[in-house]
Amino acid sequence: MAAKKAEKSASKHVFGRARPSVAKPTLQTTAKRDTRYRDLPDPSDTALFDIPRTPPFQLDLASVLPTDTMAAITKARKLTFHLNGDMGGIGQSAQQVLVASGMEADFRAGAPAQDNPSFLYVVGDCVYFNGEKAQYFAQFYQPYEYYGVPIFAVPGNHDGENLPTGSTLDGFVYNFCAHDPVKRPEAQDAPRTAMVQPYVYWTLLTPLASIVGIYSNVPEGGDVRAPQTDWIVNQFKTLSKKVPLLVALHHPIYSADVFHSGSTHMKTMLETSIAQSGRAPDMVLAGHVHDYQRITHVTSDGVLTPYLVTGAGGYPNLHAIMKVGGQKLVTPAQFDVGGGDKATLEKYSDDHHGFARIEVTPTTITGRYYEVPRPQEPYSKGNQLFDYFEYDWKNRRYLPNAP
Repeated sequence: MAAKKAEKSASKHVFGRARPSVAKPTLQTTAKRDTRYRDLPDPSDTALFDIPRTPPFQLDLASVLPTDTMAAITKARKLTFHLNGDMGGIGQSAQQVLVASGMEADFRAGAPAQDNPSFLYVVGDCVYFNGEKAQYFAQFYQPYEYYGVPIFAVPGNHDGENLPTGSTLDGFVYNFCAHDPVKRPEAQDAPRTAMVQPYVYWTLLTPLASIVGIYSNVPEGGDVRAPQTDWIVNQFKTLSKKVPLLVALHHPIYSADVFHSGSTHMKTMLETSIAQSGRAPDMVLAGHVHDYQRITHVTSDGVLTPYLVTGAGGYPNLHAIMKVGGQKLVTPAQFDVGGGDKATLEKYSDDHHGFARIEVTPTTITGRYYEVPRPQEPYSKGNQLFDYFEYDWKNRRYLPNAP
């Protein structure tokens, strides 16, 4: 009863505080996996969602950020955010904390609001292995206790692989889809409040970009069904064409790793959505594979789209890129992906954890990917810039650049 009173007393978002030192690793337990497709939670279930949720499942960034921050972003016409995935530090937290510390170090004291990241967007697998509420302190609230901006997310397969005694996505909904920014008991002494996303698939509206977040469910390769597929088409059709359309999902459409590879199911889903809506996303963001990859997809008629895999956010085990003739791929490496389309692996990092920083303006999307030190390396090494690109989203081309 006391916990419920504490929850109701919170009325605004609180995100983090200054980190005094690197936290020590903590051990977690594992649980049996269940990789069946899971029906989505009922958006009208008031026991789960506090109040019924109805389409179009959109959240305006202005309802979460401070007014002065939004004013600065809108006036400067520039939005900056972090991007990551597969972050839960199950078994050991050293890698997750190093990434969190690296993202914290990416903020510049005194910089204009638009030049610092306004939020972190997680492309799934926030908590391993089964999305349990009991793991949210160790794998979410504690590691990001000192990360001072909002965290948004779409669920990954592990966020939905609940135990037989639990309902699908309970932990994710409880901590990311609250009606009000309440302080959850699972946060313990960490200051972060629950996020107020409208549903498990949802769109983040900002002045500079629309981010359509898709829940690709639990099975390997993902599985997206109606009514979510209808919702995706509607979002593609109706979202503003004055800003870029970014699609975020967990299972990657293209990947050159040896563990998961790309998903033909997600490829078909996206191609169908494009055909039915008449609009293609300007960038596609994914996780699931525990490494970093930047892949450029070019259609037979020359339309170029960057696809990012950012799944090295903290899960201890990284995934290696495939080898050819016993040797790792040398980038750029081009692949035929059917229908006359080509996909080129531009850059990859499969031996360090890290994070991406994305900057969006009315004409360009700039991406930077930083590797963080390994646990056995000196922490003073700091963030190392690994990849840099500038993408003219209006003309669907990369701009000549140098890091």
